[in-house]
Amino acid sequence: MNVLFISRSTLFTTPGGDTIQIKKTAEYLILQGISVDIRLCTDKIDYTAYDLIHFFNIIRPADILQHILDSGKPYVVSTIYVDYAEFERRGRQGGMKWLFSLFSSDMVDYLKVVGRRLINGEKIVSPIYLRWGQRRSIRYIAQHAECLLPNSVSEYRRLAKQYALDVPYHPIPNAIDPALFQTPSDAPRDEKMVLCVGRIEGRKNQLRLIQALNGTDFTCYIIGAPSSNHLQYYEECRRIAGSNVRFIDNIDQEQLLQYYTRAKVHILPSWFETTGLSTLEAAAMGCNIVITDKGDTREYFEDYAWYCDPASAESILAAIRAASESPVRQALIEKIYAQYTWANAARLTKAAYEETVSATSSAH
Repeated sequence: MNVLFISRSTLFTTPGGDTIQIKKTAEYLILQGISVDIRLCTDKIDYTAYDLIHFFNIIRPADILQHILDSGKPYVVSTIYVDYAEFERRGRQGGMKWLFSLFSSDMVDYLKVVGRRLINGEKIVSPIYLRWGQRRSIRYIAQHAECLLPNSVSEYRRLAKQYALDVPYHPIPNAIDPALFQTPSDAPRDEKMVLCVGRIEGRKNQLRLIQALNGTDFTCYIIGAPSSNHLQYYEECRRIAGSNVRFIDNIDQEQLLQYYTRAKVHILPSWFETTGLSTLEAAAMGCNIVITDKGDTREYFEDYAWYCDPASAESILAAIRAASESPVRQALIEKIYAQYTWANAARLTKAAYEETVSATSSAH
């Protein structure tokens, strides 16, 4: 089976969790006998060689629609349905917060697409999107897909509720590579060392984390590159950070190991997370994890994590203190190795492909 992955134009220039998800899913699908090509939405593509198209990020329908219309191929979608509504309402800074408070979340996303075109010169791949808008475009993509591939049941339910959908879906978990992220057996942990691994942007809420930890006895390592659209936010984080906050630019997964091995706590105090890939990685490496209580995180981490309110510096600090003083949650490590590996994610993805292609063949 020949499968074409299509994703956002900035997939490699502004890497995020979806970049890892796409690369690792492709890698492990190839090991299972599926041929995979990864292309960007702005590429000119000959679709004829492919049996199936796999899109990513349903909240970017302008990247997807034209390829559906031009290819005529069956397709599936890894939805990666991040809800920015609470960030826009409570976390965004400055005049944009006021502007976005006036509009629905779909209209906000529509304005972002137009803004990226006008300010950054990003191409609008699907001209029809400008006429259809965000909501109609997402509903069209979901309703015409062979199936959706959310990262959790919780994610699908949110999407279905928001867009009044009842369509086939197969949950495909986010994951780790157990060959890379192995729990060290005897490495000493620094109970005062806190990691936050992720792209630096408003939704990830590093600013509130810095406010929570400034002047405390913790040393916080913020690891990641600033999002190109959040450079002012990044500068504000640097400006207010105390001497116990360290910034490390984006590094690859292999380089992260030295930090995951030493730190006692990893935190993502985001305004929203579908999962938090770095949280999975850190937990597999034996860190205690603090994670936002907004999104789909409880389906993955159950009672093995410490949850914080992203709006509250006090809540963030209290969760970090509790995690730093507690023994490592061995049961979470075992759950991750049993369920959340890229080999398992690829196996489930392959099964969804085979069901899709079989159904498409029998329909013809």
